[in-house]
Amino acid sequence: MTQTRNAVQSKTFRLLQPGELQETTIEREIKDEEVVIEPTIASICHADIRYYAGIRKPEALAKKLPMALLHEGIGTVIESRSSEIKVGRRVVIVPNLPGYLLEGKTKKECCPTCRKGVVDNYCENGHFMGSGYDGIAQSRVVVPAACAVPIPEDMPDEIAVLSELCTVSYHALSHVHKKLQSPNTTVAIFGDGPVGYLTAAMVRYVYGIDASRLTVFGAMPEKLNQFKFADRHLVHNFDFSSPEVGADIVIECTGGKFSESAINQAIDLLNRGGSLILMGVTEERVPINTRDILEKGITLHGSSRSSVSDYHAVIKALENTEYQEALGLVLPEEYTPVSKVEDFNEAMKAASAHRGWKKTVLNFEW
Repeated sequence: MTQTRNAVQSKTFRLLQPGELQETTIEREIKDEEVVIEPTIASICHADIRYYAGIRKPEALAKKLPMALLHEGIGTVIESRSSEIKVGRRVVIVPNLPGYLLEGKTKKECCPTCRKGVVDNYCENGHFMGSGYDGIAQSRVVVPAACAVPIPEDMPDEIAVLSELCTVSYHALSHVHKKLQSPNTTVAIFGDGPVGYLTAAMVRYVYGIDASRLTVFGAMPEKLNQFKFADRHLVHNFDFSSPEVGADIVIECTGGKFSESAINQAIDLLNRGGSLILMGVTEERVPINTRDILEKGITLHGSSRSSVSDYHAVIKALENTEYQEALGLVLPEEYTPVSKVEDFNEAMKAASAHRGWKKTVLNFEW
């Protein structure tokens, strides 16, 4: 009779403090309705770089570390305690782990936020991989089966690995889903990096809004030129106060030190009754023009992360070959092989020093 294991050994690359990674072996418990995944491909996010480079505030680093980085990744199921997910299946790893799934509870039993029916992103007892909870930089990831989303057989790994970023955009746009379906809605996006690009691509290929109604604002001509499916403008050459321009929806994807200017330019640009979605992350408080928010009746949405339901919708949308082709522009020509902690350290160091337009994609060789 075969004995069922209750734990698995995982080789884990943990960040101890900025710039210092250590390989350690951790025993991880396996419970009912959980799966064990061997990560195969992952990409580095700016959030990972903020931890690695020590850009986060000291109190945040003290609270979050030590931990394994990375939350954008896919892998292969090597053990399953669920009838829904079979061993050998390629899956996307959902990094947002709601408390009710981790603790085997109902949503009503979980927390006040879950009882109110708020989406899983904001569960008070949840954890997010690579943010105070070990991420994908480990040989064995144990997650609830619901947080392992099957990848269609004909979907390339390099497209599937972008799904986490795409779900963040999808969740943000869900706040204005009805507006986006209107044939007259105009949309503007601030930010010419990967988040801005993937959000713009979703507006174009999922909602069908073309360059006549989609505008992207950026600061770098070489980056902005990649947005071929949208109207494009350099922020420093554009008159946002002109009465002849406007937008019904603006998504801010800049973050960092450019948040203040982007948000206030967005407020200038928005039509009365418009919607402003904030996706950019900044460590500092940002002063904004509340007078015009009130005068124009602007609705402000903050959007962070995504949940399992967003993944299923995005995986379906990614079957569009035109959409896949557009997303392919953010992928590097070569993946970075990682078999030991020194490889991972070099990859993080390089990504921190050279924040290029394309993603850094890691190919794990456990």
